Formats: sequence, structure tokens, C-alpha cells
Amino acid sequence: MTPDEGYAALRDRAQLATLGVRARALDRLIADGSAVRVATGRYVTSEFWSRLFAEDRHLLAVLAATERSRTDAAAVLTSAAVLHQLPLWRHTPTHVHLAAPTFNGQLRDSPDVAHHRWRVKDADTVRISGILCTSLARTVADLLRYLDPVAGLAAADAALRSVAWNPRTRTYNASLAEEFRLIIASKIRPGSRGAKTARWVLDLADGRSESPGESASRMLLIQLGFAPPQLQVPVAGPDGRPYFVDFGLDEVDAWGEYDGTSKYLDPQIRGGALTLEEAILNEKTREDWIRGTTHRKFGRWGTEHLTLPLLERRLRTFQILPRR
Repeated sequence: MTPDEGYAALRDRAQLATLGVRARALDRLIADGSAVRVATGRYVTSEFWSRLFAEDRHLLAVLAATERSRTDAAAVLTSAAVLHQLPLWRHTPTHVHLAAPTFNGQLRDSPDVAHHRWRVKDADTVRISGILCTSLARTVADLLRYLDPVAGLAAADAALRSVAWNPRTRTYNASLAEEFRLIIASKIRPGSRGAKTARWVLDLADGRSESPGESASRMLLIQLGFAPPQLQVPVAGPDGRPYFVDFGLDEVDAWGEYDGTSKYLDPQIRGGALTLEEAILNEKTREDWIRGTTHRKFGRWGTEHLTLPLLERRLRTFQILPRR
């Protein structure tokens, strides 16, 4: 969801009143679950809210908070991340994060906003849909320091993907990605909280990872003892056009594939005219071809396997084990 789409969904009491929803009726709608209070004075329908991911819900909270915030406050951390459309892998923010040099540093002086006493350089800020926030590079640097390595890698991968990956041609501008990586690294102050882990995760970041699930998979594979895998590896198909495999685990002579449910259930992702059955058959044909021509083991897993013990157990079923 974009900020503009979020603004279109939010309603205040005055707007609801023009639609015939008075104060008592609104309270009843909230009580019976038909409406959701996003922040003080800002509402959406529960039907709309139920379709949203955690990132989209937080974006709505950011939009509502910045409408009533001081003009010199900048959205930071996860609140800047959702403005930049970055994923927050399995992290659900509890507060909107705003920063200004004049704030008192209290994190909970309002029920839904954390006020940070930070001085963010003008060079590290941008405006998105009119909202002041940290730049993409500064936002990623902050997330790498504050989030766990899996979530941090998902955000860094997405940022590199946005600047260096061409989805139409499936090409990756490695030099452009490296330039941006160096900019992010320059925002991580040596010796600051989480700086060492942040730099390690940043070194692993790669914009060829096509989804947060693939990013999480890669970090877990590394934590399990596998070498950093090759990404989006081309394998020549029967008609000469390449199939692309998510992970090349070269040191154990195996392939790995992360299957998000949208790959099969979302009509746009699976190819528009294809039925679910056709998409599954095509995927089986593709896997059989790759197995038969490369003579490698082929392991698959889904979002439900993305914890260390569950992914390790899943890989064992395919006899794919790290060389330790």
C-alpha cells in the first residue's frame, strides 16, 4: 500500500459525519468490530484493515500520527521503513517513531507515538507524500542496527533491489548496488549500538533476492552453516530459455526454492491466465527438468518452515545438509 492509498482509506470524525456516521454510531461500530481506530481521531473499516499486512497497518498509523505531529519531526526506524515500502519481516511495530532535536527523549509520552530526541541531518532526510522521514540509506542503516539479522537482511535486500534490480529483464546492476551499499555503510557509526552486526548483515545483502521470504531463507541457511548461496541461478530450459532457481547451494551440490503461497494463489504472480492446477503442473515440469539436467538435489520449503529448527528439519528430508 502506498501513502496515497493509505490517506484515501483513513477517515476522521468529520468525514464520517458527512456519511451519516455520528459519534455514538461510530462508537458502536468500533465496539462491534465493524470499524478500527487506527489512532486518535482516525478510522478505517475492519474489512479493509483485515486485508492489510503489518507494514500497511503501521503505515496507516504513521500517516495518522504525522498529520498531528510537529512539522520538524521526521519519521524514523520502522516508521520510515514503511514509507519507503520496505518489509518488516515478522516485526510488528507498537509505536510510530518520530524524531526531532527538540523532543524530550521520552518514548511513551503519548500512547501510540515514540518521540526520539535525535538530530537527523538534512542530507539524511527526504519527503514521501509530504511526510518528512529518513532517507532510504539512513533508514536501512538504522534498521540493520535495531532489528534482528533476519528482518534486517530482508529490509537491506529490498532496498538494494529497488535501486539495482530490473524485474523486466531480470538483470542486476552490481556496481550500482555496491555504490548504494557503501552509502548505507557510511551511515553506520563505528562503535554504535548494533554496528558490528549491522555491517555483517549489510555485507550479505543482495537485491537479487526477490521477496522477504527469500531473504529470510538466505539468512537462516547461513545460520545453519551453509555458505552464502548463489541467487536466481539460470538453468537452461528445454527451449533454450532459462529457468531461474532461487538458491544455488554449490558446496553441497543442491538447489533450494522458497515457495510463498502467492506464487500459486495470486493470479497476477502465477501468470494471469494460468489456473492453479496449471501453475502447479508447470512448476513440477520445471523442477523435473532442473533435477534431470543438473543431477542435483532439489529442496523446497515455504513460509511455515522459516525458523532454524523447522528449516533444518525440512532440508534433512531432501538430504541437504551443510558441510561443517
